[in-house]
Amino acid sequence: MQNTKHIFKKEFKAYFVSPIAYIVISVFLVIIGWLFFSTFFLERQASLTRFFSLLPVTFAFVIPAVTMRLFSEEINVGSFELLITLPVTFRDIILGKFLAAVAFVAIMLSPTLLYAVTISLLGELDWGPVIGGYFGALLLGAAFCAIGLLASSVTRNQVIAFIIAVGICFTLTLLMDFVLFFLPSSLVGVFQYLSANFHFQSIAKGMLDSRNILYFLALIFVALFTTHLVMQEKK
Repeated sequence: MQNTKHIFKKEFKAYFVSPIAYIVISVFLVIIGWLFFSTFFLERQASLTRFFSLLPVTFAFVIPAVTMRLFSEEINVGSFELLITLPVTFRDIILGKFLAAVAFVAIMLSPTLLYAVTISLLGELDWGPVIGGYFGALLLGAAFCAIGLLASSVTRNQVIAFIIAVGICFTLTLLMDFVLFFLPSSLVGVFQYLSANFHFQSIAKGMLDSRNILYFLALIFVALFTTHLVMQEKK
């Protein structure tokens, strides 16, 4: 784990030595804040339900921008060849980069806690769904980070990595729910279970069902394991 820790520190610091971190965080906060508060005072309810309903779609576009450079940049500039000659395993590299991306997402999400504090001053806020929502947001963010890491490992072009990750995250977020209207009732349950939005919204309601948690953990494992296979093939 010592190697993983070093890679984590290197990648996490790399976010903040370039303007991309500040641009991504600013864009995220502006978009999610505007979408949430544009209707909050019309609904006149002390609740973060709409905020959490907007989060999966916003994550589907923002998190790929966070992860697109993790492997693509190193492959493109040639530093990947140097990285694999060091006394580290692919597991160390993948976990270090993944944890750095998750930590960045957590920092990006942390200013939105002010929304909950502000709303609690305006009315009686139920903190149970709020805590569940933020826990689910971290799981969703981690799953999308793993998908973004996989997308970044298959190409040296950061734009292509971004597009691939957005496509997968968007499919798990919206398209999977959209196709439910066109499926026979016997298949609805299967496709609904594959929807990341379905599991996230269940957690955001304050229902910590083990099936929802296992879904995100399984999604993270599959994405990271596939990334490991891709990197082995590249070597």
